[in-house]
Amino acid sequence: MSCAGAVATCSVWWLRTGAPRPLSAYGRRILVRFCSSGMLADNINRATVHRILRVDHAGEYGANRIYAGQMAVLGRSSVGPVIQKMWDQEKDHLKKFNELMVTFRVRPTILMPFWNVVGFALGAGTALLGKEGAMACTVAVEESIARHYNNQIRTLMEEDPEKYEELLQVIKKFRDEELEHHDTGLEHDAELAPAYAVLKRVIQAGCSTAIYLSERF
Repeated sequence: MSCAGAVATCSVWWLRTGAPRPLSAYGRRILVRFCSSGMLADNINRATVHRILRVDHAGEYGANRIYAGQMAVLGRSSVGPVIQKMWDQEKDHLKKFNELMVTFRVRPTILMPFWNVVGFALGAGTALLGKEGAMACTVAVEESIARHYNNQIRTLMEEDPEKYEELLQVIKKFRDEELEHHDTGLEHDAELAPAYAVLKRVIQAGCSTAIYLSERF
């Protein structure tokens, strides 16, 4: 399929599914870039790409809800601007995956409503422990996400690094920014949170469960 044909196909898909708006100009630019790198070739491992995009979209959505919960509690505190800066980056991550979900016609996980509630509750709940609790949550979550991104990078590199070059660039960039958030959390006293080690283990266990479920459902 040509790039122009792929764009047309996406536009028709949006109309058939009753979506509120067609593929944006930004989304069409993404589609053309991925066409040029072979991401829409017939030999693409669509199951792998769809699984990656579905879980990453869910993860970035959940991260946004966590930061929203933290800001609801700590937005007016001294650490508010720090949280807001990290949240702004997460919004950019989610925007990109929203575009890629449309471009590759990936079905979102059916658990999105659940992650909406759980993410906000986790953010607000840890923020109620103080800035240290919020930052402990950030460290735990971002460490889990970065580890997950590294696994995806390894998978795509082993399969065909040239074919998946564009997707690898996106994942690597976001992985690096998640690690920056992780370091920011440590710099703002995450390890002083009550029962830090236990809290971190519990949150990361939840992240692992969320990743497993979002990949499959």
